Amino acid sequence: MRRDKFNYYLDIAEAATTRGTCLRRNFGAIIVNNDQIVATGYTGAPRGRKNCCDCGVCIREKLNLRRGERYELCRSVHAEANCIISAARSDMLGGTLFLVGKEMQDGKYVKNANSCTMCQKMIINAGITRVVVRDDYNNYRVIDVNDWIENDESLEGVSAYTNGK
Repeated sequence: MRRDKFNYYLDIAEAATTRGTCLRRNFGAIIVNNDQIVATGYTGAPRGRKNCCDCGVCIREKLNLRRGERYELCRSVHAEANCIISAARSDMLGGTLFLVGKEMQDGKYVKNANSCTMCQKMIINAGITRVVVRDDYNNYRVIDVNDWIENDESLEGVSAYTNGK
């Protein structure tokens, strides 16, 4: 049976996770617009810096930090951010970002995966209109980016990952 289009794109984003260098969780992302892949991205340190897998330590893991907290301490650039900085805004306007996260400890999909608050801001400014997040091999959630604009968690001092990366 032929795979549906969203899962096809999610499969490509999942392939990008294999390039990730985080010792905790790796994400892969692709931006698609008009049925054309615009950019890909995965979790990894900025160019020229050592990756966590090269250092042998995840500082967030070492400090026992919860998801959604203290991302400024992380060595990695998130998959969504890497995707966005690799594309022209004009190519992203009205596009869709597909996102897949995998736990490094057991290879399972990240539960309740979502873009962090900082990535949400970048997605909004990039002009991307929806985010599709894989929950398991066949199931996904479609997030309308306009919901992030209308339900601005930052006004209440709440993180996008209070329950969740």
